[in-house]
Amino acid sequence: MTVTKEFLKEEREQSWRVDVRKLLKNKERTALKRVHMGEVAPDERVKSNIEVNTGLTAEEAINEARRCLDCPDPTCITGCPVEINIPKFIKRIELGEFLDAARVLKETSALPAVCGRVCPQEKQCEAKCFYQIKMEKDPVAIGYLERFAADYERESGQISVPEVAAPNGIKVAVIGSGPAGLTFAGDMAKQGYDVTVFEALHQIGGVLKYGIPEFRLPNSIVDVEIDNLKKMGVKFETNFIVGRTATIEDLKEEGYQGFFTGSGAGLPRFMNIPGENYIGILSSNEYLTRVNLMDAANPATDTPIISGKNVAVIGGGNTAMDSVRTAKRLGADRAMIIYRRSMEEMPARVEEIKHAQEEGIEFMTLTNPVEYFADETGRVSKVRVQKMELGEPDASGRRRPVPMEGSEYDIEVDTVVVSVGVSPNPLIPSSLPQLETTRWGTIVVDEEKLQTSIPEMFAGGDIVRGGATVILAMGDGRNAAASMHNYLQDKLNP
Repeated sequence: MTVTKEFLKEEREQSWRVDVRKLLKNKERTALKRVHMGEVAPDERVKSNIEVNTGLTAEEAINEARRCLDCPDPTCITGCPVEINIPKFIKRIELGEFLDAARVLKETSALPAVCGRVCPQEKQCEAKCFYQIKMEKDPVAIGYLERFAADYERESGQISVPEVAAPNGIKVAVIGSGPAGLTFAGDMAKQGYDVTVFEALHQIGGVLKYGIPEFRLPNSIVDVEIDNLKKMGVKFETNFIVGRTATIEDLKEEGYQGFFTGSGAGLPRFMNIPGENYIGILSSNEYLTRVNLMDAANPATDTPIISGKNVAVIGGGNTAMDSVRTAKRLGADRAMIIYRRSMEEMPARVEEIKHAQEEGIEFMTLTNPVEYFADETGRVSKVRVQKMELGEPDASGRRRPVPMEGSEYDIEVDTVVVSVGVSPNPLIPSSLPQLETTRWGTIVVDEEKLQTSIPEMFAGGDIVRGGATVILAMGDGRNAAASMHNYLQDKLNP
């Protein structure tokens, strides 16, 4: 008998069907209900940047881990862009071996405490959980358990450092210290490379620091993950703009043989409607960066931000939720989301929308701004909006919003935050004419290797994708590290 790929696939699927019947008989586990993570009360949390979710207790984590059915074909792993061995770390939690669970996470993830907080597990690993795809039940709370293991390790003071190979003397430069760059740096350090991360801002972390508020991701959590990379030998240089402070050619002269670009998508987009240049209208990038990274909420700081009492945030993604919830914490009496589609099309995480609603955020859906007006000082005072209705699906698969004639009306505002998307950081492409880019300004890469048109340069994250999630950027970092390792080894050992 000839054994073909199709035969092996059929054998595997048949085995899976048999095992499904066995799993369904495991009443003890399947009867357990998904854990609910505690939260700080809305009226309390809006007064400060205290983290909203409070984490799981050890008992809650063990009980949730018991729900995992130890599937013979763990599809949850295929849903994880960094391919964490999810059943393995969950089993360690079930056995009460919490530090071992954290070590399993670190085998593939450089940022487990971060991912446990901000990754959209409901669309990735949890969406592939057996409970979800076969039983139509709540999936195992993989994100909660990841956060628990990482937090337990940190709070225990027994933080493990992943094993690294002996130094190989090959210098590698990483441009940008966001999730893609940090993940790439960690994986290359494990292989023995001499890795330096160059960050344009004064703090390490990229979007993890400037783009995500502390009530979702405390900076102290990010700092611990970065400190672990430093212990692995990764070096960091801040206030260093590759392409300005030094060029790629300058770095080559210093001995760098490989480059990874993870410089992100920090160029804000606006809607180009009348009045958009009035005082008090900001991009979400500027708004969050100034508040999160420059202490702009403090009136005594060098660069304070004036966040008004009637704040409108334009958009419906996670960044829009972060912006409007930040405005609430800065004292807004009325904080509004203005979004041109319906709640069902809103791309923000369900959890973020829920938290915003609990905090008193007003959602004005099927509504779109068309013009701004200012007072005598030049500060925005009103936004004219138009009602929308949903038409046929567009290229994204969502129904296209269509303006309703004669439906315009005005809303009083004194601050507007525009959160309708971002474009790639243009600095690296503009400094390297030979680097191939798309018409949107993203860097063109080989889809499998993430190698650019410059052989020794690889790229990933938002500078390639345009705008995506933390975990997808991390997946790019891992893939690019594996590809660069192969490239450098082949080049140096032909």
